[in-house]
Amino acid sequence: MDIATIIGLILGVGAIVGGQILEGGSLHSITQGTAAVIVFGGTFGAVFVSFPLKDIIGAVKSIGTVLSEPKEEPYQIIAQITSFANKARKEGILSLEKDAQDIQYPFLKKALMLAIDGIEPKSIRETMETELEYTEEYGAVAGKIFESAGGYSPTIGIIGAVLGLIHVMENLSDPSKLGSGIACAFVATVYGVGAANLIFLPIGNKLKLRNRDGIITKEMMLEGVVAVSIGENPRIIEEKLKSFLSEAAKENPLPKAVREKG
Repeated sequence: MDIATIIGLILGVGAIVGGQILEGGSLHSITQGTAAVIVFGGTFGAVFVSFPLKDIIGAVKSIGTVLSEPKEEPYQIIAQITSFANKARKEGILSLEKDAQDIQYPFLKKALMLAIDGIEPKSIRETMETELEYTEEYGAVAGKIFESAGGYSPTIGIIGAVLGLIHVMENLSDPSKLGSGIACAFVATVYGVGAANLIFLPIGNKLKLRNRDGIITKEMMLEGVVAVSIGENPRIIEEKLKSFLSEAAKENPLPKAVREKG
């Protein structure tokens, strides 16, 4: 699990609910089903108008990547590519054909198979960079969808508040209901702004970061395969690939499973 996401959600929601309680308010006053229907229904409706259904389904599926750490282990990938380089120098690049079948990363497997098939390094780079470009473009869509939802949500919340105030104005003959009616009207604004800043926009940002990290990892894979195909020294390849890593990753070189076990 991505601990930062869990902590963020708990802190965000906890601060709002806790603040409400500390101010002497009740949870009932900010739990209005009608406001929730207006805000979330209106927001999702606007999103469905803005994006194709297949992209929305993909964005919903991508929520899982927000709650979990990326599967790619950079140092594991570097070690694998370095081992390929050692074997290719000793036995030739054709000796990697069987190893390529066991690679769990489709992008790395595809690039290495091109090298094994005798494709020129320049052509390998051009082919895989084209795939990278469109992978990045399509991968950014999920983040854009949640960012759009974060833009629509506060406005829909204001609409909900206005609708609530209209209902209040229609009942001016009963002053005893004005206070509670106005309070309920503004709950929609709380839902709209809260959903945007605690859910939609943060998820959009996290998806953008996940997409960026995935692209960097694939760029590292491509650089490694090209280096193997031209017969570079395995030690040089290893150091070159390490340059793709963030400082945090360099400080924790062991795979997560090994770190947790240790």
